[in-house]
Amino acid sequence: MKPSLARGTRDFSALEVSRRRYIINTLQKNFELFGFQPLETPSFENLSTLTGKYGEEGDRLIFKILNSGNYLDKISEEELNVDNHQALTKKISEKALRYDLTVPFARYVAMNQGQLVFPFKRYQVQPVWRADRPAKGRFREFYQCDADVVGSESLLQEVDLVQLYLKSFADLKIPVTIHMNNRKILSGLAEYAGITDKLIEFTVALDKLDKIGKEGVVKELLEREISQESIDKLEFLFNQSDDALENLLQLKEKFADSEIGLKGVEELEFVLTQSLNLGVDMQNLVFNITLARGLDYYTGAIFEVKADEVAMGSIGGGGRYDNLTEVFGVKNIPGIGISFGLDRVYLVMEELNLFPEEATTQVEYLFANFGAEGTVEALKLIMQLRQKGVSAELYPENSKLNKQFTYAEKKGIKNLVFLGEEEIKNGTVTFKDLTAGEQKTLSLEEFLSL
Repeated sequence: MKPSLARGTRDFSALEVSRRRYIINTLQKNFELFGFQPLETPSFENLSTLTGKYGEEGDRLIFKILNSGNYLDKISEEELNVDNHQALTKKISEKALRYDLTVPFARYVAMNQGQLVFPFKRYQVQPVWRADRPAKGRFREFYQCDADVVGSESLLQEVDLVQLYLKSFADLKIPVTIHMNNRKILSGLAEYAGITDKLIEFTVALDKLDKIGKEGVVKELLEREISQESIDKLEFLFNQSDDALENLLQLKEKFADSEIGLKGVEELEFVLTQSLNLGVDMQNLVFNITLARGLDYYTGAIFEVKADEVAMGSIGGGGRYDNLTEVFGVKNIPGIGISFGLDRVYLVMEELNLFPEEATTQVEYLFANFGAEGTVEALKLIMQLRQKGVSAELYPENSKLNKQFTYAEKKGIKNLVFLGEEEIKNGTVTFKDLTAGEQKTLSLEEFLSL
């Protein structure tokens, strides 16, 4: 039987791991620059912790873990035959792989609120799992890089996170556009269209606009029992101008009788205006009125980041979630967070050829093996290089020199070092720069001082 990978997962080569570390290190540096502290949570949580937090579609994508042992032992034949998989799932599965990092973070805050200093700012870089259909840039196992603030209602947090996004992607040299909206605006739209009782169905369908287009969204709204009359009132959503402030002004008129809608406009206007005052180019910020992000826990600002030059889904997203800890019995802890999609960021950088040379881990020196006599001297010199923080290794076998050259070239090693009888006798080192093709002989002191 041939070995294979589970769908939606990948192995990572040395080159890929090095490049992923480069992205993570860049993000971690910026997280800490903005005052965030690191946190890690378990790979799996109680199933009850995760369910009911992501909406109907999100709950379906949670990877459940079967209970240990004979998980069907306490299930009757009658229960097995009843077509109610949700009830059965609860009896055979108590744990699940985490779907994102936000809900586990909210659980952590709820459990440790007495020991935390608010506002509490944390960042987290760990894998998450989703039982989604694999596609380009969409995997079942992938890393998220999150930064969240809890314990503050100030809209300056939104402004700061916009800055964090822009600086991080600028450091990675990825040109991006941040799409912004506010869940209160979506609630206002539901009031305006008379579908307040269908808010979740409305936002879930609207969030698919990029994937299924206007016709697909309208079809899904009708399927979710939203009337054609209400859909007609929302027609303007699909014909927005490029001027964010002009679109917000139009909304103010439509939200004359919607307090929550006007509140959403006011909040978004503040974030946009303050960002512009800080020198952010308006071309980098887009008010996307159809942006919904299909997660039920968002209550205010929502963000989605897209690369300008690559046809890819969002490479980052997030928003405000002022009620999330309430489901864990802890009220009045507002929060807001953003996430960077490491895997998609990698694909964008690869496609645009943005990885610098330092993003690749390479051995500096390979010492050729000339047999037992020179091995000890080579290992001594290698030890001195490593103590100086310089990577070096000895070819393990006394093979033909051509084979050792080939090994160095295929592995991307920069220099091949010769420490033969003549060099040992004279206290010198000969090495060849495999990139430039130049060969030099230096004293041991000169070589170690390079």
